[in-house]
Amino acid sequence: MKILLLICCLALAACGDIAPENGKAERSDFTPEATALSTLESVPRTSEAVGTVQARTDIRVEAQVTGRVLEVRVNPGDSVKKGDALVVLDSRQSESRLEQARQGLESARSGMEQARKSVAAAKAAYDKAKSTYERMKQLRAQQVITEEETEKAETAYLQAQAELSRARAGLRGTESNVEQARKAVQESEISLDYTTITAQEDGEVAKRFADPGDLAFPGKELLTLQTGGSLRLEAQVREGLISRLRIGQSVPVVIAALGPNAEQTGVIREIEPLADPATRSFVVKAELPDLPGLFPGMFGRLLVPLDSGEAVLVPKNAVRRVGQLETVLVKTGDDWQRIHVRTGRTIDGKVEILSGLTGGETVAVGGAVR
Repeated sequence: MKILLLICCLALAACGDIAPENGKAERSDFTPEATALSTLESVPRTSEAVGTVQARTDIRVEAQVTGRVLEVRVNPGDSVKKGDALVVLDSRQSESRLEQARQGLESARSGMEQARKSVAAAKAAYDKAKSTYERMKQLRAQQVITEEETEKAETAYLQAQAELSRARAGLRGTESNVEQARKAVQESEISLDYTTITAQEDGEVAKRFADPGDLAFPGKELLTLQTGGSLRLEAQVREGLISRLRIGQSVPVVIAALGPNAEQTGVIREIEPLADPATRSFVVKAELPDLPGLFPGMFGRLLVPLDSGEAVLVPKNAVRRVGQLETVLVKTGDDWQRIHVRTGRTIDGKVEILSGLTGGETVAVGGAVR
């Protein structure tokens, strides 16, 4: 009998912790700061499309040459300007190649100078042989010299002409060598410049994948930079709703992590024209305003506008929250009755009541409940 009595007492004590049921009246001496009527109004309806905040442009920072990482001068979160040094690679091999290329260029230029001198000498010999041959032909016409002497002068002239052609061909070859050596120097200089990796645009460092001692090579991502100014929400919109959106349209977006500033207005800048066959949805990209505390990777919702519908609205201050419970005090005769409700969106300072009220009720706004 004592055990049964104890169980009953414990049960009664537990009942005191149960939340009040709908219909329980508050004390009649409660006086609210103000009262308002819950209204049944026509409001725009929306459908949520979940997405992620992304930077408008992500740049993969990669090495253009192979080399050991000596320095990484930035960390995630750092802001960088165009031209700032981000990563420094070991440049000794590139410097050695550049020195060899410069020596090759000097050697090619020296060979070109020798070829020019050879052309000048061959041209002088050619001019002399030509002049001698022309004079010999005149003397032969005057029967002053023999045919053999004329032929000898002609042979010397033809040899000088061939030698001049060879010298000129040699000069062209050395000029080509100089041009190739000059390009080798330029390539080596570019390769040396690539050992210091700089920012190509203003932005912010989002990720870092390299540390001193790592081997960098073309195709390996070292850093990720976020550029392009404002962020955007990339949301998956199901195919049945995509016709309700268009480029340039302003749409409500909700970023819960922003707290009081969670509800914002985004502008649709891009709609990918192909649906994902797995989810039957389209990627919609809405540009977001610049807000403190907004970062890439945050969860967001894009609200796709639907046809208008009726909703019960009450002033924002009429909803009382205790933990996860939401209640509204409704006037019933001379008393106030606590009604448990479920809320939805906030529309022009009023809260949408999804369940608990039907419209036309007098609700308390403000005031302490004792």
